[in-house]
Amino acid sequence: MLRFIVRRLLLLIPVLWGLSVALFLWVRALPGSPAQALLGERATPEKIRQIEIALGLDQPLYVQYWRFLEKALRFDFGTSIQSSRPVVEEMGRRFPATIELGVTALLIAVLIGIPVGYFAARRHGTWLDQLSVSASLVGITIPVFFLAYMLRYVFANQLGWLPNTGRQEARMLDVEHPTGFYVLDAIVTGNGPALSDALLHLVLPAVTLATIPLAIIARITRAAVLDVLNEDYVRTAEAKGLTARTITRRHVLRNAMLPVSTTIGLQFGLLMSGAILTETAFAFEGVGKFVAQAIPSRDYATLQGFILVIAALFVLINLLVDISYGLIDPRVRVR
Repeated sequence: MLRFIVRRLLLLIPVLWGLSVALFLWVRALPGSPAQALLGERATPEKIRQIEIALGLDQPLYVQYWRFLEKALRFDFGTSIQSSRPVVEEMGRRFPATIELGVTALLIAVLIGIPVGYFAARRHGTWLDQLSVSASLVGITIPVFFLAYMLRYVFANQLGWLPNTGRQEARMLDVEHPTGFYVLDAIVTGNGPALSDALLHLVLPAVTLATIPLAIIARITRAAVLDVLNEDYVRTAEAKGLTARTITRRHVLRNAMLPVSTTIGLQFGLLMSGAILTETAFAFEGVGKFVAQAIPSRDYATLQGFILVIAALFVLINLLVDISYGLIDPRVRVR
């Protein structure tokens, strides 16, 4: 197992290097330039030239890439054009919000999706099974931005049960957030009102973001459980008189969780990209909204830094999924 982990970590080097090259070329293929985006209508060839020299964009591409790679290895991605702050500082401000939102959405998807998929498979062909299949299809196909505005309209505007936008109420602006994770900070400091406020602000965006992964996890769980239920060892366990609980825990769920765990890992990575629409709809100050705003402003430093870090997180999550195989099923030995 240790050898496998080390080998996978070493494989991160060529993967991230290849991604850095593709990312570097992609951002420079965007129409326009940072200088034009900064100057707007005041852009003149002389002013554009001055800004390009200041940003190092007048150098050949290979020189620009080498400088970017050299700084990235020191975890220095430059300064954001949008905020005039270091990109690393913006990461410290934005990533906690997106991670908190993504983890909450994934918990909702897993805690609801797996039981729904399991019970639908156990009652295959009944109305419960048909309802779960139909609901999961709706969850996959409904646009995220449409669902976001519908939830805001019903639960925030009409019923007034939940906050409309943002991460906290104005009355909570004086609350300190040392880590940037509002829920964690409130728990650590024992601030009950801040915890309640942070959780309430998470509900609507988390439910919106969880809809698609929840539907996918439920469908994958249903299919995996149906496959396992038809195996000979399950019928043998039933013939031996084992209790339904024992059969479910030892034989059904443990074997069905292999494809489900893969799906969960992939969905967590995709939540980072899916957060763009959700964060925009709910004015949630996270990574997605900030990166989306960096594209029209040609903020090379922000795009390169944030996307590279997100990709590294995605690869690490997949590594954890592979390691989990050996923990879920003892027959799977990763060497």
